[in-house]
Amino acid sequence: MLVSIFRGKFAFALKVIALLLLTSILVMLAQQALASGEYAIAIFLGVATFALNFVYLTKTSIPLKFFLPGLLFLLAFVVGPVLYTLSMSGFTYQTGNTLSKEDAIIQIEKLGKVQDANGTIFDVGVGKTISNELGIIYFDSLTNEYAISTAKARNVEPASTIVKDDLDLPASSPNFRPLTDEEFSAVDAQISELKFFYNDEFYLGLEGFQAASLYKPSLQRDQASGDFKSLITGDIYRDNGRGNFANDAGEKLQPGWRAPIWFENYTKLFTDERLRTPFIEVFLWTISFAALSVLTTFALGLLLAIALNKAIRGRRIYRSILILPYAMPSVMSILIWGGMFDTEFGAINNLFGSDVAWFQNAAFARTAVIVVNLWLGFPYFYLVASGALQAIPAELAEAAAIDGASPRQIFNKITLPLLLKILSPLLIASFAYNFNNFNLIYLLTGGGPIAQLDGEIAGATDILISYTYKIAFNEGNSNLGLASAISVLIFLLVASISLYGLKKSKVLEDFV
Repeated sequence: MLVSIFRGKFAFALKVIALLLLTSILVMLAQQALASGEYAIAIFLGVATFALNFVYLTKTSIPLKFFLPGLLFLLAFVVGPVLYTLSMSGFTYQTGNTLSKEDAIIQIEKLGKVQDANGTIFDVGVGKTISNELGIIYFDSLTNEYAISTAKARNVEPASTIVKDDLDLPASSPNFRPLTDEEFSAVDAQISELKFFYNDEFYLGLEGFQAASLYKPSLQRDQASGDFKSLITGDIYRDNGRGNFANDAGEKLQPGWRAPIWFENYTKLFTDERLRTPFIEVFLWTISFAALSVLTTFALGLLLAIALNKAIRGRRIYRSILILPYAMPSVMSILIWGGMFDTEFGAINNLFGSDVAWFQNAAFARTAVIVVNLWLGFPYFYLVASGALQAIPAELAEAAAIDGASPRQIFNKITLPLLLKILSPLLIASFAYNFNNFNLIYLLTGGGPIAQLDGEIAGATDILISYTYKIAFNEGNSNLGLASAISVLIFLLVASISLYGLKKSKVLEDFV
């Protein structure tokens, strides 16, 4: 009865309803992507919508009905981000260079102003003229007269016609009225962008709704060449091809824009000493950390698996206890260990009666990282090693013992080689995981200790992924382009190491 529900007209109706619902959601998302200018996302959603309806409403391919959802998710959440990261690595995408060129020019023109020498500020009221133009009414202390300024003109108002508010500020006149609540809300979002005419040299810029300062432009743009000219120094600022307008002395106008620099983010890692030195140090520690993590967790897990592979009293209880670290959320375990390593109140120092500053010294911090990762990782290798030991025929060890082999020789010559053969893919996967073990580093040490006085952002325990995170989201100077380049290198390194390891273990011998 249950099987029949998923066949026939009823099943077809359910399929059509599900496709209609899914199609409507995808079309809505595609429209939003188009409205936001995200054309690549809109195209992907359109293709996905067509593919889903074509595959599930026709009899083209039965296997594709099962593979299509996974394929779409793979493209959206794996291939797409990889390609986007790869494209970002070819741009100057950093603090000060995050806008498009058009938006950067608008911001430069908006910020290209200087206040008058006296820092003159007028008390103003914002409203509209009788011709419905947005303007301000104020008392000009420089000329001792009341005036109304709009974007294009300034008109003097007789003092006798001015109506003041409760703060004794000019508010209205026969030619000017205050803003309504609706008009006030509309103007509020663009208050900093408003300019009102004062004379041929200066204009008035609002500093809130009750004050305006005298400004004059400091930059002028040549519409033919696109260059900016400083009206103060006379310097010409040209597009330097790297996302900024710069003069001959190399001084840049801010903000800049995202500009293609192709492979420069990659070459800087090896040619710029300020980047090369910390990058190499972090890379070497990353390799050491991943290798030590795999070695220690595998060794302890295997040792415990061998110890509990024999029939002993309470073996089930011991096994249950040993997998507790694996059962607990790793985030919770890391934070608990961080408290245990505290210098003043930590359990580690209290236990040994010491006052070691675990996270202030590079050697101690790295030791703490390895110890915590050992705690988190050994239960996994204990479980897989226990299963692998069960897969090794006992007859092999018995035959070797009859031939006179010692337990150590049996382990070194038979058990360990067979275990490595079986567990090689898992060892490689563990190495790749620890190569990018961001949570451990970020939550336990934050990458520290860091020599901040030297201006470094790379700490003694930073691995490549945490170092990349700091470069991308550093509060002082984030550099998403450089971080993307390092991310691509991490991807290539992990992929190469994994492929090499799999080939050496001959696990993929039939496929490579």
